[in-house]
Amino acid sequence: MDNFNQKMADILNYGALNLAMAIGYKNRIFDTLEDMDRPATGAEIAAASGLDERYLKEWLAIMVTGEIITPGKNGKDENTYYLPPEHANFLTRKSGNNNLGVYTQEIPLLTSCAMESVIGGFQTGEGIAFSQYPDFQQFMSQLADAKHEQVLLSEFLPSIENGELVEKLKSGIRVCDMGCGHGVALNLMAEAFPKSQFTGIDNHEPALATARKNAEKKGLSNLVYKNRDAAEITGDPEFDKCFDYVCAFDAIHDQSHPLEALKGIRHMMAPGGLFSMVDIKARTNPADNMDHPMGPFLYTVSLMHCMPVGLNDNGTGLGMMWGREQAEAMLAQAGFEDVRVMGMAHDGFNLHYLCKIPKNASLD
Repeated sequence: MDNFNQKMADILNYGALNLAMAIGYKNRIFDTLEDMDRPATGAEIAAASGLDERYLKEWLAIMVTGEIITPGKNGKDENTYYLPPEHANFLTRKSGNNNLGVYTQEIPLLTSCAMESVIGGFQTGEGIAFSQYPDFQQFMSQLADAKHEQVLLSEFLPSIENGELVEKLKSGIRVCDMGCGHGVALNLMAEAFPKSQFTGIDNHEPALATARKNAEKKGLSNLVYKNRDAAEITGDPEFDKCFDYVCAFDAIHDQSHPLEALKGIRHMMAPGGLFSMVDIKARTNPADNMDHPMGPFLYTVSLMHCMPVGLNDNGTGLGMMWGREQAEAMLAQAGFEDVRVMGMAHDGFNLHYLCKIPKNASLD
């Protein structure tokens, strides 16, 4: 590769910038600068943000040299700092779906949670317990919950079968969210479609406790949460052909036994039912992801979390970047015959694998 020395300098600089930007995002400095909407001194920014001026001065120096913030001078020859709107559009909480600033927190969080364990895993091959990632899990749950609140009812569900699923939900069907976490998606659906019955399945009891508490606050009586492992559901008569619609949002690639989990979902599907698997938009062969705009970032998140979590319980360690080819092959192996793969306008990171079960389906 030409000029690899410069590439290494860029890597070191951008890695440092990511860390500093994560600190700034967490402290809402970008939001403060956007609200100020003018060149301001360090003292003015400290007053507006409530943060220490000396720490801010060092952080602002990083943002200036990283060309994130524009430097200047005021009439008193004091240094000023300005966040251009074209930068704020990708860095602040007001930027909505364009907000990339929030993702600067992922690598620092994963480093804090799992760096030494991942280094050790290269020697032992062992997985890392889900419980080792409380801060990261909370962060990812917040991201997922915000996305559901923004688009689940308004965009995602209406896009399925040209709105036919929404009509069925209004009339009353049986729905399962596999890997439901805190239950935000399920609670939203249960509230919007009171004639349907909803079941959330997850094997993380603290998350389920939060889901039940939030459902109780909303006064929802058409849903239930169950602590089960989808990989152990196949053959269980309690779940035989009992759901008309099943969804799994970014849940399959973290499973220790993803094929068995998909077989469990297939076991749960009623004839004529639909299964929505939303998972990462990538190819299976890393060489085919060289033009992926965030390939190294996503593979690193997988190395630090998804893959080692998936190695637990003698798991396969599928990893987040398992890719479309492997996903389609695994769905077919699990018994899904009619699979359509679609992009989503509201979510450039993921694909929607929509699986339709024939009305005369049989698992025999």
